[in-house]
Amino acid sequence: MSFVELKAAISLTLVFVFRMLGLFMVLPVLALFTEDLQGASPATVGLAIGAYGFSQALLQIPFGWMSDRWGRKPVILMGLFIFLVGSLVAAEATSMTDIIIGRILQGCGAISGAVTALMADLTREQNRTKAMAMIGMGIGVAFGIAMVVGPMVSNAWGLSGLFISNGMMSVVAMLIVLFVVPTPVVKRRDLNSSVDCSGLRQVFTDRQLLRHVSGIFTLHFVLMALFVFIPGLLSHDYAQSTHGSIYLAVIGGSFVLMVPMIIFSEKQRRIKQCYSLSIVMLFMAFALISQGELNSIWLLVGLFLFFFGFNFLEATLPSLVSKISPAGTRGTVMGVYSTSQFLGAALGGSVGGLSLEAGGLIGALVVCTIPTALWWWLSVTMKQPPYVSTMVVALHSELDEMSTVSERLACIAGVQEVTVLPAEKTAYLKVDKQLLDLSSLREFGHC
Repeated sequence: MSFVELKAAISLTLVFVFRMLGLFMVLPVLALFTEDLQGASPATVGLAIGAYGFSQALLQIPFGWMSDRWGRKPVILMGLFIFLVGSLVAAEATSMTDIIIGRILQGCGAISGAVTALMADLTREQNRTKAMAMIGMGIGVAFGIAMVVGPMVSNAWGLSGLFISNGMMSVVAMLIVLFVVPTPVVKRRDLNSSVDCSGLRQVFTDRQLLRHVSGIFTLHFVLMALFVFIPGLLSHDYAQSTHGSIYLAVIGGSFVLMVPMIIFSEKQRRIKQCYSLSIVMLFMAFALISQGELNSIWLLVGLFLFFFGFNFLEATLPSLVSKISPAGTRGTVMGVYSTSQFLGAALGGSVGGLSLEAGGLIGALVVCTIPTALWWWLSVTMKQPPYVSTMVVALHSELDEMSTVSERLACIAGVQEVTVLPAEKTAYLKVDKQLLDLSSLREFGHC
């Protein structure tokens, strides 16, 4: 990467990290600090936990389109300002209604599509995958940090202080956009970073893709439903001041053990088996958590198993979606994927709260188990995913007869799919790296 590309990748990753920290920090504490607010109940707490997902799901793709029309930075700054307003509304809340409105406003800053599009504007094709991977890792790190920092901040400054800290993070992100993120000279068309309306039908008619879109919906549905009651269960045996340390130990330990599983699944080509096993871990976690009221050890072991499976699936699902998406459609597919993810978060919090209020702990766990069981069935009946990688090739400018380039690229050993944009002199490929003839591919351009 050049200095400008590295600067863009790091700064935009930080924008994502600060924004996601603000969204996630409330998860481990909201159920504990809203008991004295007017209208507090398991149902309203669950709605507040997942409320941001409704607006995120609704506005994720429109914000990307607006950035095409009005410019990337103005739309990103507008989204971060809306997030700031939502944080301040929640910080001044005297009722659960105020908290819910604040969370909805936080979600209205749906800047993911605009940020990834800006990343595409600021990086060359051959470096874009690395830059996008940095964003993905940043979101994962933000979730882990939020689980630890959220309880610490709320114990020190209360729920109001927590939301004010969310707003401060939004201000920091705005300053990064204004003074650190480079301003692109031109907008680039990138099929891996933008949504193409004409390709949406292709996504919704692909059964293999829909399995994973359903999977990310279920994963975040379950996550939000669990955090309606997990903080309360922990409080039975552990002081609130220790919750951050507990989450650090559980999430950190599960992450360390999850990494070898990811490496094994890729190297040994056992992704399907490890994928299904991780969903089984969620079932085991539900069973152990159900005993959490009787024995706190079972609760901790259940949380460890849950985050083991969650971390593996959260890391693997985007990779699987990328593998099976037709070449040059990843931006459209990931737009649908993200929308499904946030919709799952919204419904998970809402339905989880209602089920806890109506049926107690067992009722909430049953609501988590049913969609997970359907997801497990989809996982064991899915096809073995192709072991391919996405590559973007910046074609040499001197290449002529672009109409035949696609056919010539397809003849290279290891190349399985090809999409060529003649005007942009760019090719999107699906390749098996174990079989790829890289020297022949480099004759066509930089990759």
